[in-house]
Amino acid sequence: MDIQIKRLSEDEFAKFSKLIYEESGIYMKDTKVTMLSNRLKKRLTALSMNEFHEYYDYLQKLSGELKKQEFGDLLDVVSTNETYFFRNERQFDALMKVCLPELAKLKKDKKITIWSAACSTGEEPYTIAICVLECMKYLQDCNIGIIANDIAHSVLEFAKEGCYSGRRIEKVSPEYLEKYFILEDEEKEIYKVKDELKKLIKFFKLNFFKDPFPKNIDIIFCRNVMIYFDREHQKRLVADFYNSINDNGYFFIGHSETLHTISTDFEYEKILESPVYIPKHRS
Repeated sequence: MDIQIKRLSEDEFAKFSKLIYEESGIYMKDTKVTMLSNRLKKRLTALSMNEFHEYYDYLQKLSGELKKQEFGDLLDVVSTNETYFFRNERQFDALMKVCLPELAKLKKDKKITIWSAACSTGEEPYTIAICVLECMKYLQDCNIGIIANDIAHSVLEFAKEGCYSGRRIEKVSPEYLEKYFILEDEEKEIYKVKDELKKLIKFFKLNFFKDPFPKNIDIIFCRNVMIYFDREHQKRLVADFYNSINDNGYFFIGHSETLHTISTDFEYEKILESPVYIPKHRS
């Protein structure tokens, strides 16, 4: 028999939204009660619970790796993992035609590191990997590495598996589909990324506001992520990205996002009609 889980009460919503904010910086407006109720029900169902207070108490008692994993699963259902290959295509044109060739010329050590921050189910870092392989004529002497993080264990496991279908791959050209994917399930039209893409990417778990950031990054993609945070956490996030990125690096954010009023550490630039932010040189 299906368990009927009631909607969050105002008190329960306040408790969960505070907990989520403290753990991740994600800010839940009062208008999100229904959305949070529906998404939390997924965790309650998975844990065979039928009361929100029961799940809240459970979260409070967790520690160590169990806490990290469950909070990752909680934040996974709270956030929206809506993404697909070649999302905002112009940014990848800028990456291939300008950013990668320029860095290949400028970098004396020939090491280029690209970070897909909050990579969700992996479409973004695999798209970046395709772009890198398509630019090998510029990058033959370079050591290219792609790192990709998320806070949720489940989406990282999905990304590592690398199997996609439907809307997720509809913007992948037939040429790229044949070149970089294997048809895993013909009936369901599920495609798996080839190992040559997987070898370029290191997936890892990271909480933006609790874990140290990687350093010496040349290109950062952090798109459609800042919308989840309040202004204070947006400023902290961008400041940490500035400390991670190398001079002459490139910072890509979502087309609907801006660094205006958030940071003066980056300068806005358009590359092939695509908005990009360039770090100001350190004094």
